Amino acid sequence: MRILYQLLVVLFMMLQGAAGQSYFPRPINHCAVPNGRCFPGICRRPYYWVGTCLNGFSCCKRGWYA
Repeated sequence: MRILYQLLVVLFMMLQGAAGQSYFPRPINHCAVPNGRCFPGICRRPYYWVGTCLNGFSCCKRGWYA
């Protein structure tokens, strides 16, 4: 009977450690990395195209001349 209590304590300690993890990895937004923005369609001035967003929009970045 005493071993049952010890097993319950070990189980509780394991579950308590797993409950403390609050980090959930998110998908990387490749458009936000180069300070870009997602626009539907094509990029217009003063923006230029740098890639494609996850939803299929154009990833546009503001030009240095603007």
